[in-house]
Amino acid sequence: MSKQKSSESSTSKTDKGEELKKDLNKLKKEILKKFDKYVLGMCVLPVELPEELQNDFYKNQKEKKDIINLFILIDDSDSKKMPKEELNARVTKIVAEIALGINKNVNTIPMLLSALQEACFDSKFDILKSIGMSAIVYDKGILGALKTAEIHKTMTVEKFEKYVLSYVAAGSLFRGDANPADIDVFIVIDDTDVKRMPRQELKTKLRAIIQNLGFSAAKISGIEASFHVQTYILTDFWESLRDANQVIFTLLRDGVPLYDRGVFLPWRLLLKMGRIKPSPEAIELNMEIGDRLLERTKGKLLGILGEDLFYATLNPGQAALMLYGIPPTTPRETVKLMNELFVKKEKILEKKYVDMLERIRKYYKDIEHGKVKDVTGKQIDEILKDTEDYLKRIKKLFMQIEKRTDKEKLCNTYDVCIAVTKDALELEGVKFNINNVEKDLKNVFIDKGILPSKLLGVLKDVIKIKKEFDDKKKDVIREEMIKILRESNEYIRLLVEYIEKKKSYELDKVRIRFKYGDKFGEVLLLDKFVFILNDISNKEDMSKADLVNGRIKNVRKSSLGEFEESLKSLKIPPNVFIQETIFEDLKTLFGRDIEILLNY
Repeated sequence: MSKQKSSESSTSKTDKGEELKKDLNKLKKEILKKFDKYVLGMCVLPVELPEELQNDFYKNQKEKKDIINLFILIDDSDSKKMPKEELNARVTKIVAEIALGINKNVNTIPMLLSALQEACFDSKFDILKSIGMSAIVYDKGILGALKTAEIHKTMTVEKFEKYVLSYVAAGSLFRGDANPADIDVFIVIDDTDVKRMPRQELKTKLRAIIQNLGFSAAKISGIEASFHVQTYILTDFWESLRDANQVIFTLLRDGVPLYDRGVFLPWRLLLKMGRIKPSPEAIELNMEIGDRLLERTKGKLLGILGEDLFYATLNPGQAALMLYGIPPTTPRETVKLMNELFVKKEKILEKKYVDMLERIRKYYKDIEHGKVKDVTGKQIDEILKDTEDYLKRIKKLFMQIEKRTDKEKLCNTYDVCIAVTKDALELEGVKFNINNVEKDLKNVFIDKGILPSKLLGVLKDVIKIKKEFDDKKKDVIREEMIKILRESNEYIRLLVEYIEKKKSYELDKVRIRFKYGDKFGEVLLLDKFVFILNDISNKEDMSKADLVNGRIKNVRKSSLGEFEESLKSLKIPPNVFIQETIFEDLKTLFGRDIEILLNY
């Protein structure tokens, strides 16, 4: 029986929770319909309210446990929209009426943003404690930020107790247009009685611990935002005030305390009263900063001219020369070669651009050698304009050089394709004729399946684009050029492989291998010459002789290089017969015990 009652009670609570959720959602929509541009956020506060938030509705309710305290934060940062007093009165009246029509237990607590800020300045931090324990119903970012900051503040105070002097939110948090993705706070920690470690070590450890607590706080609140915590120790904070540090002055002037033990608020008041005055050393330091920054600016201007603009002009000039085919050059060589090659020889660049480069190079050298120690903004502007014009012209020069190099590449590709095709056809006994080259390639190689059919299309494309280019019917299109080069490389590779295999096969027909003693040698019988490899284990031990009426005559020292060069022009006889006279000559050269190897 008791289990049944417990189950009914649980179901009843769930139903009430769902009803309340629906009521709050409806209430939120109605309030936003009326005050959307003013409402920054809404949240349900704990039942026990701090005195500063207790209104007549709350005080008149006997059963406080049934009250739903709905806190509504109102943006009053723009007084032009509506005066603060009028805005507060109007929102208070209307939202109470809306709530009464939806759920009589809802206690609406509107609060102006400026009023919340003033409460913090009056050290009424219990309001923030309630927000930290609230359930957010609607938020543009500030309630989530305050909730996260409150959780982090509580964790920090519990961790360091009396050493936390101030916990302050950046002033931007209390602006109506604050960025909800960024939460900025700073903490002042009392280090005056810390003697066990150096202050720098203390600062490092404190920052690490407090930042880790920040990650934990953001995780607990469930707010997806960047939580930035700046940790200061008291001695540094005071020294920064004496030195008129602008960051610290800004924090004092614009920050809003979320917790304070008599440090932030008094200093802020003293600053407003003009009682915090920089030390004489700080005044003198700030005076000196002007001269130092001026000198640094002059140094930067020299750096712009002496390095940035110099290399901005030099490197593209060197790149243009490299594209043309010249190895990397020195600055002086770059100027000289650009003038000789692009201005005088090729006539594709105006001399004024080389003069610009030389002028900047001279500035660079004069600065490097200390001859130029100062430069004006006007000079920088003039050289900057020259550099812009120079770079535009160099880009155009690149295209001009590319056109020329593309022409050379196309011509070279055409020549190589035709040359290897000629060699391949002649190896098959076909007399080469440029007018019939496509037809002969097809008949001799493609139709017989010796080479892939795609090679015929490659050869046709190479011949066609070369003819169009020669007839000046079109310029070389870079993408088309890259395609031709890629495909022609494959064409050349396959034909060269075929030629090498064919020549190797042909050489095998004219090669005679023999053995004498414990060595092996080879004889290659060409049309009019004989090449003799005296020892096949040593390719450089080669001789050459004349072949006259079937006899080996005039034997002399030769080399593998001479042999390979001779193969380019010498004809390989179609039929080779080892005559008795050749055998006798080999016996004379290598001894009577020489043995001809027929199968090897």
